[in-house]
Amino acid sequence: MNGLAALFLAALLSPGAVRTAAVLPPGFPEPRVPAGNPMSPDKVELGRRLFYDRRLSGNGTQSCASCHAQGRAFTDGRPRAIGSTGATHPRAAMSLANAAYAASLTWSDPSVRGLEEQAIVPLNNEHPVEMGARHHEKEILARLRAEPVYRELFPRAFPAEPEPITLANARRAIASFERTLVSGDSPYDRFVWRDDPTAISESARRGMALFFSEKLACGSCHGGLAFAGPAVWRGGPATAPRLVNNGIAGAGRFKIPTLRNVAATAPYMHDGRYATLDEVLDHYARGGDRNPERSKLVRGFELTPEEKCDVVAFLESLTDEEFLRNPALGDPWNESAPPPGPLPPGEGGYGRKRTGKPRVIGGVLAAP
Repeated sequence: MNGLAALFLAALLSPGAVRTAAVLPPGFPEPRVPAGNPMSPDKVELGRRLFYDRRLSGNGTQSCASCHAQGRAFTDGRPRAIGSTGATHPRAAMSLANAAYAASLTWSDPSVRGLEEQAIVPLNNEHPVEMGARHHEKEILARLRAEPVYRELFPRAFPAEPEPITLANARRAIASFERTLVSGDSPYDRFVWRDDPTAISESARRGMALFFSEKLACGSCHGGLAFAGPAVWRGGPATAPRLVNNGIAGAGRFKIPTLRNVAATAPYMHDGRYATLDEVLDHYARGGDRNPERSKLVRGFELTPEEKCDVVAFLESLTDEEFLRNPALGDPWNESAPPPGPLPPGEGGYGRKRTGKPRVIGGVLAAP
């Protein structure tokens, strides 16, 4: 089986291919899916097209993928995101890897807990403008209704609705696609879950021991399947979001971001202030900025140069190359995308085509 679990992209295989078995990366439970927005192959494919479509922004210049590029683990490589009108956001674009499991979905608002609800934020936000859809709803709908692909996909994705092409349904479809962004095929996963002793280096093994040690206690915040804050899943317990002060004075408290694919998501922290993982480790080693809001877990530690290299090696072992390159998660409007390589800030990169067996999650057959 192909290691990446792109959960539901059956539209690339056959419209009627639906199963009941659930195949996810080892250790991953099935994500929650809202009763009001059940998954379907057509809805996921519609959401993928909308995710990469600049026509969804007010001025037609920016898509979701403009700030969430696959080759950067669905971030953008900038210290702070830039909206469709050129306005700079106060925070960095957050990775969407394993967003289906997150207890909350923005840097600082723990009330935003569903992907359908979160999609409203970048579409309508005005301070600063992100996609700038607010006050341009009629124009955007006219663009979508003029697209032949959408005239076919929206009715298939929402067959019970007399007028399926709506912005609310667009958000539901995007959320369905985002639930397929599951990353769990890194060297770390192969080492831990598949008993492959060759998957990670000796340096990464030492770094893993340090990461989870009482001395560093990185796993106290970056824990669980996503190496992030609290997680939710189907059948799991009620879980409250968690915000912490990461030791940056005057910054407030923030959601704990995932460390999966962290080597591909520089620069780091909520405002992109650190360019490298070494700088991030230096921040935590010195105990951050001394401020009264600082988490008690940010207490400082000592690392030798060799130990720092080991921790970085472990963090690099969390990179899921298949997730960064799988064309089933890439731009469907540009199927002849270039091969992966260094990405300039703000640009995508959708990788070489890979092959593999399909996966089935939540009753929907997924593309390889």
